[in-house]
Amino acid sequence: MTSNRQPGVVLTDRHFTVPLDHTDPAGEQLEIYGREVVSSARAGAELPWLVYLEGGPGFGARRFVGKQAWLGRAVQEYRVLLLDQRGTGRSAPLNRQTLPLRGGPQAQAEHLARFRADSIVRDCETVRQRLTGGAPWTVLGQSFGGFCATHYLSTAPEGLRAVLVTGGLPSLNAGAEDVYRAAYPRIQRKAEAHYVRYPQDVERARRIAAHLAEHKTVLPGGYTLTPEAFQSLGILLGGGEGSHQLH
Repeated sequence: MTSNRQPGVVLTDRHFTVPLDHTDPAGEQLEIYGREVVSSARAGAELPWLVYLEGGPGFGARRFVGKQAWLGRAVQEYRVLLLDQRGTGRSAPLNRQTLPLRGGPQAQAEHLARFRADSIVRDCETVRQRLTGGAPWTVLGQSFGGFCATHYLSTAPEGLRAVLVTGGLPSLNAGAEDVYRAAYPRIQRKAEAHYVRYPQDVERARRIAAHLAEHKTVLPGGYTLTPEAFQSLGILLGGGEGSHQLH
């Protein structure tokens, strides 16, 4: 383990080995990364654990500096584990380079099925046993992390002391299309508010979309930027500072 300090906190890199397929514990293994964060003032104390599950799906846990955002409140009473879910961040990667190595479309689909919420929860249970010695911990789930947290409640409640969910609470009786239809008017209002705030972005957005429609544009990472992909930047409007970041 490697530890270092930032303002008010001590950070420790932690690495765990888990089965790719939890029904085959002796089979292929994955490495999972987590960043432990504890208050400098309580670094040696016996504290309950809180594990943070990021949204996405597909995003690694955010890298806070010091006591940014909610982390400052959390370290008042918890030892926090910012967990990179399998396939994200510094955990074993799952991307356009690694997936073709699994074979054809069917083999790739079967491999992708090992990266759902059910596997993430079983990873958490493996990590929990190693960190807490079996004591339950608290889960904080953001967006897709909230979906993972509700799956956790359904399949391994004995591992949970408490569950905190921010934004990712699945419906009991609505499908994805119902959720999207309900979101469309809110998205429209967000976009219109952005253009009122930054009216110069109206012409910019139209010019960019027109260019992308007429010219194949490949980003440095090899990703082709299409008008539809450009539109997806609107996801930033869902955050408090997203309009400014988008501008």
